[in-house]
Amino acid sequence: IVRDMFLTGFDAPCLHTMYIDKPMNGHTLMQAIARVNRVFGDKEGGLIVDYIGIAQDLKNALLVYADSHGKGQIAFDQEEAVAKMLEYYEIVVDMFGHFDYRRYIKLDAKSKLDFILDAANYIAGLAEEQGGSVVRNGKERFIENVIKLQRAFGLAVPHPKALEIRDDLAFFQAIKARFSKFDETAKTRTNEEIETAIRQIINDAIISSEIVDVFDAAGIRKPDISILSDEFLAEIHGMERKNLALELLKRLLSDEIKTRGQMNMVQGRKFSEMLAEAIKRYQNGLIDSAKIIEELIQLAKDIRAADERGEKLNLRQDELAFYDALADNPNAESLLGDQILKQIAHELTESVRNNTSIDWQYKQSVQAKLRVLVKRILRKYKYPPDDPSTGEYTVSVNKVLDQATQLADYWTKGHS
Repeated sequence: IVRDMFLTGFDAPCLHTMYIDKPMNGHTLMQAIARVNRVFGDKEGGLIVDYIGIAQDLKNALLVYADSHGKGQIAFDQEEAVAKMLEYYEIVVDMFGHFDYRRYIKLDAKSKLDFILDAANYIAGLAEEQGGSVVRNGKERFIENVIKLQRAFGLAVPHPKALEIRDDLAFFQAIKARFSKFDETAKTRTNEEIETAIRQIINDAIISSEIVDVFDAAGIRKPDISILSDEFLAEIHGMERKNLALELLKRLLSDEIKTRGQMNMVQGRKFSEMLAEAIKRYQNGLIDSAKIIEELIQLAKDIRAADERGEKLNLRQDELAFYDALADNPNAESLLGDQILKQIAHELTESVRNNTSIDWQYKQSVQAKLRVLVKRILRKYKYPPDDPSTGEYTVSVNKVLDQATQLADYWTKGHS
C-alpha cells in the first residue's frame, strides 16, 4: 500500500533512503526508485535497501526506460564515494594546521561551544597565496570543502571509514553553521532549521537547545541598544576573536546598508561601495583584521551620521532621499547650494507623491506624466542638465523616478 502511494496521486518529498521488500518491475520500479535518486540541495544521491533482490529487474527496466538503455553502472560505487570523501576530509583537516581541533571531544558542553567559536575564528583568519598575492579566503574555502565532504559522506555511509570521521564532520558542520549566520547571500534557512540540522548529527552536548543568532555565533550577547551606538561598537572593538568580530560587523553593516538602500538609493549605493572596498583590501592582504574593524566601525558611525542629516537639513526621510539623488550630480551642490536643493527636493516629493497611486510604477502613462513633471521642476530651479549643450535631463529624471520607485511602499504605508 505504501509502495503504491509513492507511485500515483502522492506528492512525496525528496527522500534519501527507500527500503524495498515487495516485487516491482518495469515503469513501477523506475518510478519508485526516482523518489530517492533525485539530486536536491546538498543531496547527491539516494540509498536503496534491497531485501528481496531487485538487481535484475532494475537492469531490465533500465533497458527500456533509461537513456543509457541499461549500459553503465546501476548504482554509485561506494568505494569511489569513500575515496572522494577522504580526499575532501584531508583538505579540511589540513586547513586547521597546528590548531588541534580534536581537543573538543574531551571538553564539557560549555567549553565545546567556546571551542567552536575559537575554531571558527581561526579558520576565518586563514589566507593563501594566489598569483603572488595574499588572499584571505579561509571561510569561503572551508565552507566549500565541508559542503563537498558532506555530499561525499552522504554517499559513503555506512562504510566503516565514513563512520570513523563522523564526529569530525559534525564538528566541521558546527563551524560551517556558525559561518552561515554571517552570510546574507546563503540559501535562506531559519535559525531553527540550522540548529535542528546540527543537533541531528552532533552530540547534543555540543549544541545547546537555544537558537543561536548572529550575535551568539560571534560569541557576544545580543545588545539591547542600537548596533550603531558607541557602546555596542566599543564592545565589537574589544572582542578577543577579531576574525569573528569582523564577520559580525560585515553582516550587521550589510543589513543596515540594505535597509537604508531600500529607502535612499544614493546612500545605499555609497555605503555599499565603501563596505565592499574595505573588505576587498582586507581580503587582498592590504590591511589586517584590526585595521578593517576600525574602518568598519568608522563606517558604522558614518551611517549613523547620515541618519541624522535629515534633522540638520530639516528634511523628512523621503525628502532627504530626493535631496541625495539631486546632490549626486557633481555640479549641482556647487552651483545651487543646499537651500535650493532642499527646495527642489521638497517640491519633487510633494509633486511626485500627489501624482501617483498604488502600483503607479507599473503604469507607463503615469510614468510619462511624471517625467514631464520632474523635468519642469528641474528647469524651474535651473538644475544643471546632464548635457549642457543639449539641455537634456534624461539621466537626472531617471534617477528621480528610480528613487520615487523605491519610496512607493513607504508612501503606500502612509508615512509623511
